[in-house]
Amino acid sequence: MSDVVSLLNDIRDVGRDPRGPGYMRPGFSSTELNLREWFVGEAQARGLDIEIDHNGITWAWVTAPGDNAVVTGSHLDSVPGGGEFDGPLGVASALAAVDQLKADGRLEQLNRPLALAVFPEEEGSRFGVACLGSRLITGVIEPDRALGLKDAEGRTFAEVASEVGLNPDLMGQDKERLSRIGSFLELHVEQGVGLIDIGQPVAIGSSIVGHGRWRFTFAGQGNHAGTTPMTKRADPVVAGSQVIGAIPAVVAGVDGKAVATVGRTILHPGGTNVIASSMDFWLDIRHPDDGVVGAVLRAITQRAQEVGHDLGVEVTVSQESYSATTHFNSAFNQRLQGVLPEAPILDSGAGHDAGILAGFVPSAMLFVRNPTGVSHAPEEACEEDDQRAGVKALADALAMEAGVQA
Repeated sequence: MSDVVSLLNDIRDVGRDPRGPGYMRPGFSSTELNLREWFVGEAQARGLDIEIDHNGITWAWVTAPGDNAVVTGSHLDSVPGGGEFDGPLGVASALAAVDQLKADGRLEQLNRPLALAVFPEEEGSRFGVACLGSRLITGVIEPDRALGLKDAEGRTFAEVASEVGLNPDLMGQDKERLSRIGSFLELHVEQGVGLIDIGQPVAIGSSIVGHGRWRFTFAGQGNHAGTTPMTKRADPVVAGSQVIGAIPAVVAGVDGKAVATVGRTILHPGGTNVIASSMDFWLDIRHPDDGVVGAVLRAITQRAQEVGHDLGVEVTVSQESYSATTHFNSAFNQRLQGVLPEAPILDSGAGHDAGILAGFVPSAMLFVRNPTGVSHAPEEACEEDDQRAGVKALADALAMEAGVQA
């Protein structure tokens, strides 16, 4: 079987962003479906049994399915212009860890069922809600709300799910399947600089900081770009841009450790000689203290209302998603430290499916060093030796969790 480096090389050219460097792998797109077909093929080549549940999560059982299972996995979708490793590293490492357990003779010694899982639409880049698959299975998001989400083309999640063979009527909380997970461990490329200077390739995750996404809509008056005097305009682009430009100062005035980002905007109707009638932007706010997240949101919303009032533009704010600060299972992390004594403990400013599952099953994370410290961009990196070190750490952790004697 291939090692993790070869596995990732096999999909290196899948979903490259046609607009420039990086990758474009939206959830439930043909590209993501091709990647899932690759995963299914690799899993079946290893003799694993495949299940795709009602929420589009792909399960590959290493052993016979059973209760109190140890589960590992990640996602295959990406943000627009994303890097090579965010998501696929965890999936490829899960496959490679199975190979290592088999080669070491530990696969036959497992005392608990073992499964791999691939979660869809983790990034939320298509339908606006991150970790959609894990939110559905846990019931964190109501199925009616999820099914009504729309992508940039105006297509609902219900429509897209139906086209890929899922039944929207069956989507939502799955207590029975969730109850079979005894523990969940997700390996992920590091999305920061915590491991760069401390000489360790793998870290254990301690927590995920609170984060949410809000949609700001500025509604003005569409009009002719050439015949409308500047003093007679209610231009939502001007209003929205003023708010975006003020965000760094507004955030700094609330808390110096908070971060807020606008990475997506939509103008309607989008003509070059048209004053737009509306502008939408999506605001991402993160901080370990959920109260600070709320304070930052209130401050930016207040600024938006003030700007809108001054410019004659109506402003509305709606929450797209929110995850409170999540601390991973302390007992699980102590067990991980027992088999990975040199691994440092790091928190994460990025959201993950493990963070959603942590509220329902004992969950933990491993982070593999990223020498650039850059993520959600083409410069994201993970050196081959570190990839292999991550697989060894994951295999050792899975064996420990499944009761294999050291």
